[in-house]
Amino acid sequence: MARQTDATESLLAYVRDVSLRDDEILRGLREETAQLPGGSSMQVMAEEGQLLALLVRLTGARSVLELGTFTGYSALCMARALPVGGTVVTCDVTDRWPEVGAAYWKRAGVQDRVDLRLGDATDTLDALLAERGAGAFDLVFIDADKTNYRTYYEKSLVLTRSGGLLVIDNTLYFGRVADPGFDDVDTVAVRELNAVLASDERVDISLLPMADGITLARKR
Repeated sequence: MARQTDATESLLAYVRDVSLRDDEILRGLREETAQLPGGSSMQVMAEEGQLLALLVRLTGARSVLELGTFTGYSALCMARALPVGGTVVTCDVTDRWPEVGAAYWKRAGVQDRVDLRLGDATDTLDALLAERGAGAFDLVFIDADKTNYRTYYEKSLVLTRSGGLLVIDNTLYFGRVADPGFDDVDTVAVRELNAVLASDERVDISLLPMADGITLARKR
């Protein structure tokens, strides 16, 4: 049985050499984000951003929902993959970090495709359901505070159309989910969501051992 290949630094560099399609705008936002407190750890990897863009195109998404904007790198990747008229609704609790990304959204010419919503994500999800109704989104990317992951998943599932895709980040959570010695609230929350997803008949799933763990859940 084939085993997972260890992602050494040299192998990761090779992957980037042969598959990462980067440009000045994406690099600029990553580099500026890396200078911020916690920036390097909170920003999605460049490879993950490219995967998100590919998933947007594969699903034919026109309406995307993101929970957890930070500096807007993933929003930028997904917005650039949308067709004309498509929209990324991206949610955060503050405009402090999204303001960094806004300049790059504008440089990329996709600022009109990004709809930033500020406030508690649970309240925003409830507001979107009232505003747009169930099944309004083709793809949802969840990358916000971990303690509320179960709530975000359940509410996002309602907002996702049948056949739509939920992408959930950090589902390996630094490897802590597999170590019973870690019982902090964030690890427990991610571990519990993983257990729910494993037997949730409403979705088809695959947990990718990439980056910090990425779960794909297709709504049946």
